[in-house]
Amino acid sequence: MAAIGKHRKDDPAALAHDADRVECGTDKGESASSIGRVFAILGAIGDSGETGISELSQRLGMSKTTVHRVVQTLKALGYVTQEIETERYRLTIRLFELGAKALESVDLVREADVEMRRIGAATREAVHLGAFDEDAIIYIHKIDADYGLRMQSRIGRRNPLHSTAIGKVLLAWMEPADAREVLSHVEFRKSTQKTLSSAEAVLNILPRVREQGYGEDNEEQEEGLQCLAVPVFDRFGRVIAGLSLSFPTMRCGADTKSHYVALLRQSGLAISMRLGYREAAAPEHAAAEPG
Repeated sequence: MAAIGKHRKDDPAALAHDADRVECGTDKGESASSIGRVFAILGAIGDSGETGISELSQRLGMSKTTVHRVVQTLKALGYVTQEIETERYRLTIRLFELGAKALESVDLVREADVEMRRIGAATREAVHLGAFDEDAIIYIHKIDADYGLRMQSRIGRRNPLHSTAIGKVLLAWMEPADAREVLSHVEFRKSTQKTLSSAEAVLNILPRVREQGYGEDNEEQEEGLQCLAVPVFDRFGRVIAGLSLSFPTMRCGADTKSHYVALLRQSGLAISMRLGYREAAAPEHAAAEPG
């Protein structure tokens, strides 16, 4: 059976059109037709806030009888309610409850693993997933480099916030006062000559990190090693982890860096969306091109 509503899953009218195609025989299957009508009507009610049978019929090009039958079924199942005074219909929180159950089953590491392996295969470099842990970051997943690169990292290991790309990303998406408070508990040990040595030095670069959409470790944690990291958002638009790519300085040119940042952004967004994040809900997170 041909796919229904391909590339138009957010368009109720398109779903209704596809359902009619099924019913008319262009595609076979009454069950698919019924499913298409249900989701078309749910989408239209959701877009309208409150609406009536006549309005739904006109918008979706369905008969009033069909719309009324589907709406009454949805009402009986608890997905739609009818206002007594206006007799108009609106969605209940039943769909939200189903979505919340789906989100509860989402595992960050499991969702990130697919994207991390994709980056690892494309670059052959080391890929890390790290989260905030009091005054440091902790690595919660890792894909080793194919080049035999040996790094001071392993799953469960903690590393400083101030000298890692993931740490800078996690700090950059905090409220400035919160970031300052976190850094007040950090011991600024210098791992290399390039390690930032004070809270003020870190705080000064955080606006740039957030503006460009990625953090950098330019031989600040290990000599000869660079790292780029992007944020991973949850469904509320909060940064809950950082996704990073580490590589020797000798293998990084300007074009390489741009390519790596693009890969990380794509994967970071893909992971975030699997966790329920919607980019349009937070346009301020748009990132600048690396320079």
